[in-house]
Amino acid sequence: MRPCAPDELDAVLAVWRRAEAEPSVSDDLESLRRLVAHDPGSLLVAELDGEIVGTLIAAWDGWRGNLYRLAVLPEHRRHGFGRELVRHAELELRRWGAIRVAAVVVEDHDPATGFWLAAGYERQSLRLRFVKNFQPKNPGP
Repeated sequence: MRPCAPDELDAVLAVWRRAEAEPSVSDDLESLRRLVAHDPGSLLVAELDGEIVGTLIAAWDGWRGNLYRLAVLPEHRRHGFGRELVRHAELELRRWGAIRVAAVVVEDHDPATGFWLAAGYERQSLRLRFVKNFQPKNPGP
């Protein structure tokens, strides 16, 4: 478990595709470059024999910790990579001062919701998440 290097962002996107992570408007190199430039330690990767096999974004906004994009390649699931990524992220978030951590999870993905429940997270049924996507900036002609 370690922070992602800037030259590994293509590999992260490949993990998300192979892991069939739900696509997002921020699944692109430029968005990941901004993330790593803003907070170099926030994009965590699990590596096995030189290959990135899992990812997790651990974001700290100064008030709460948030976990996004837990993805493990299908052939490496159920071997502890997800648990270790979460454990590493939680340690870092606590070190930064977080006393609460939230995980963003696709509601109807039973393996994912089961994972987070087993990891000690509680489902909040009385909260909704509202999202607004901005259009990507047009780089011009």
